[in-house]
Amino acid sequence: MKFSAAVAAGVVAMALASGVGHAAVSLQSNGAHYSSSQIKQMIREAHTPDQYRAVARYYEERQSEFSQKAAEEMEEWARRSQNVSGPAAKAVRPVDSARNLYQYYAHEATESAFQADKYTRFADGLAATLR
Repeated sequence: MKFSAAVAAGVVAMALASGVGHAAVSLQSNGAHYSSSQIKQMIREAHTPDQYRAVARYYEERQSEFSQKAAEEMEEWARRSQNVSGPAAKAVRPVDSARNLYQYYAHEATESAFQADKYTRFADGLAATLR
């Protein structure tokens, strides 16, 4: 039994629409997500301890997200490492992409932790001088 191109396109469109809807719901339920320009503006305009703490919370959430993604990629890397084939393997193997993603997420988590610590210190220092 053959599917027509229209039926196949309809199935693909429904699957994509369903996935986009789920992604939008999960992003909205995770709390405050700022664009790059919004966080830069928040940093430029921060003058009070509460404003610096808001920026620090953003980086703490970001660090948590990247740490979770890094842990997931570490598991995937370990799983894919068991299936490495001989010299006829592709130039970019699935195990390599999992390792690269793990390294990227781990780096971003470390950078976000550094930024969160920096802005927490700014807030604490400013709060101490205002007392």
